[in-house]
Amino acid sequence: MSRERVAPQDWYETIRMADDVTLIQEPWIKPFFRCNMWHVRGRDRDLLFDSGLGHVSLSRHVRLVTERPLIAVASHTHFDHIGCHHEFAHRAVHAAEAAILADPRNELTLADKYATDEMFDRMPKGWQSERYRIEPAPAERLLQDGEIIDLGDRAFEVVHTPGHSPGGIGLFEKRTGIFLSGDIVYDGPLIDDAYHSDRGDYRATFERLRPLGVSVVHGGHFPSFGPVRYRQIVDEYLEGLRKAGCHLT
Repeated sequence: MSRERVAPQDWYETIRMADDVTLIQEPWIKPFFRCNMWHVRGRDRDLLFDSGLGHVSLSRHVRLVTERPLIAVASHTHFDHIGCHHEFAHRAVHAAEAAILADPRNELTLADKYATDEMFDRMPKGWQSERYRIEPAPAERLLQDGEIIDLGDRAFEVVHTPGHSPGGIGLFEKRTGIFLSGDIVYDGPLIDDAYHSDRGDYRATFERLRPLGVSVVHGGHFPSFGPVRYRQIVDEYLEGLRKAGCHLT
């Protein structure tokens, strides 16, 4: 693997999607470990869903996340999704994982096993895997299923999605059909064997999610997809055709 180091100003990439949704990603991380961060613009405030690895400051190098008031929501508390949450004053997470966000020890976030040099195609400047730690980011708001995150002219419903982790959530905008799904469903290997995963919960979540009227799914990893692929992924898992893969975050 190349040891060429990437400067902080070149670490992030932003891709504008439809409906004032922007994908923020760290393109030098291999796809299996590369978290999709989703920025949604609202009238009164913006939403950031997940915050990446955290080694390179998101607020310092992606102007989009500092232009307006913003709430930073964690889809769950694995290391690749919460690394920069401490940079934002308004933070939210499901109550079941609030303790991890406040005290994100490496063994609780999976960083002890998977935050290694092998994650990268090119590593960021200053990266030393043995020194990697996530800063504590106690939540201002504890979320429960059915709550609404109100951006003024946009409303996202919290959908509790246990299975990958106990406090996993997605955010569903009924008006547009946008589903920010976190790591419960994406177009890649679905992980149900992390230390606090539960396969029974995963199946129950998918049975509940299948009728959701999605128009587009913006997952925690890999490219976005539409409703036909969404139902296909869900059905394949329920039928036992999709097995746990090597992506464990």
